[in-house]
Amino acid sequence: MPKDNILLITTDQQRFDTLNAWGNQSIFTPHLNYLAAMGVSFTSCYAACPICVPSRTTIMTGRQGYESGVVSNATHAAFMSQCTRERSTLPAVLTDHGYQTCAKGKMHFEPARAHYGFEEMRLPLDYMRQYDKKQDTARPKVHGIGECEMEPVLSTADVKDSITTWIADETIDFLETRDETRPFFLWSSFTKPHPPFDPCRDFWDLYDGIPLPAPVIGDWSETVEDTPQGFLAGAYENTNMHLLGKEQRLASRRAYYACITQIDYQLGRIFGALRELDLLKNTWVIFTSDHGEMLGDHHMSQKNLFFEGSAHVPLLIMPPQGRQLPHNCVVDAPADLADLYPTILAMAGISSPVPVTGQNLLKPDSLSRDRIFFGNSLNRNFCAMERRIKLVYSAVGDHCLLFDLKKDPMEQHDLSQDPAYQEIREHLWKLLLEHTAAHTPEALTESGSFKTYEAPRFPGDMPGRWFGFHYHDYSVDTFH
Repeated sequence: MPKDNILLITTDQQRFDTLNAWGNQSIFTPHLNYLAAMGVSFTSCYAACPICVPSRTTIMTGRQGYESGVVSNATHAAFMSQCTRERSTLPAVLTDHGYQTCAKGKMHFEPARAHYGFEEMRLPLDYMRQYDKKQDTARPKVHGIGECEMEPVLSTADVKDSITTWIADETIDFLETRDETRPFFLWSSFTKPHPPFDPCRDFWDLYDGIPLPAPVIGDWSETVEDTPQGFLAGAYENTNMHLLGKEQRLASRRAYYACITQIDYQLGRIFGALRELDLLKNTWVIFTSDHGEMLGDHHMSQKNLFFEGSAHVPLLIMPPQGRQLPHNCVVDAPADLADLYPTILAMAGISSPVPVTGQNLLKPDSLSRDRIFFGNSLNRNFCAMERRIKLVYSAVGDHCLLFDLKKDPMEQHDLSQDPAYQEIREHLWKLLLEHTAAHTPEALTESGSFKTYEAPRFPGDMPGRWFGFHYHDYSVDTFH
C-alpha cells in the first residue's frame, strides 16, 4: 500500500491565541480555520524551550532541549551532526524509508547550509540572494527595522515579491515537480510573524478600524516597575516594548496580526495546489509554530519565557481527506513540540529509531501527559506545570510565580503566596529542582538550589542590547 505524504507547515513566533477558529474574532485566518474544521485542534500545545533553534532541534530529533543540551540559539551543530550520523533526524529517517524529503523556508540550522538529513533545501538566504539581483525592481527589507524590534513598519516589497509569497511559491514548486514514485515529507517553514513586523500594505490595511485585544496585565504586573524585573531581561535586551504606549503596542499587534494573515492567505494557494494535484486524499497536513510572542503581555516581548504568550503555540493536524478520521475535533490534553517526531513517523508507518519522550498524537485518547517541564536560554528560566498548575521561575532576580490555568488562563493572578496553594507550590518546586538536578545540574549550586543572577534595574538596564541588526551576512539563516 502506498505511503501517505506529509506536509509540515510552521510559522515563526506565532502565539496560540491568533486563530479565528479558536475564538479570536479580531484576526483573519480562513485557511487555518479550514485546517481546524477538517482536522484536529490541539489547543494545549507547548514549546518546552520556546526559542527558535531549540524548538527546531526538538522537531528534528524528538529530543527536548534539556535532553540534547540545546537550550539557546548559540549552536546545535554538534548535537545535530551526531543525530545525522546515526540517521535519527526526522528527514534522515524518512529519507532512509523511501521518502523524498525537502525543506522550504527558515530552518535556522548551524551551519546554515547543513541539510541534516534533507535531500533538498531552499532557505531565506536564497530569497535574499535572488532579490539582490533584482534591486531595480524589488528591494525587500530595506526599511531598517531589525529582526528583534517590535515597532511596526510596512514591507518595502509588494506582496508578490515578499518572503512569505516566496516560501509559498517554493512549496508549490516542490509539489508540482516532486518525484511521483515516492511519498514526500515537505517542511514548509514561514519566517513570519517573527519581527520585523513588516506586513505588506494590503494586509496592514485589512485591519483598519478593527478593534484589537489589549495586552494582558496581571495583579503582579500592573506597571513595568512592579513587574519582577528578571522576567523582563530578554525584552530589555532585544526590544523597546517597555517604552511603548498603549496605542503603539496596539499598532505593533496590528502589524503582527497582518503578518499572520499574509501567511494564511498564502496557505490558500498551497491548499489549492494540493487539491489540483489530487494530493489531499493521501497527504497529512500539520501546522504549528516554534514558539509564541509575548506581544506586550505583562509588558514583555519576544519569547524565551514560559508564560502563555511565549510557550503556548497552535497545533492543527488535518488527515488525508476521505478517511474515517476525526474532523472538527478539539483535544485539550497537553501536547508538546516533541510529539511531532513520533507522530510524523507514525504517519509514515515507521517506528522511532531512538527513545523519545514525545507521544503519538494520532492517538489523542491515549495522551497521558499531566506534567510538563520547561527550561531554556543559558539555564536561567525554568517552569514546571502539572494538571494546569504552573510554577514559573527566573534565576535572574530569583523570582517565582504560580498560576492556576484552569481558573486563570492568561496568568493574571499570582498564587505563589496564597495559603491555599502552598502545598502544590512546594510540590512543584521540589519536582523542578529534581528535574533540573537530573538534566541541567550546572544550573544548581552545590547545595542543590538554583544559581541566581542580578536582575536588571528598571527601565531596561542591560549591559548589551541586540536588536537583530542584519544587512548582508548570508552565513546565518535568520532573515525574516
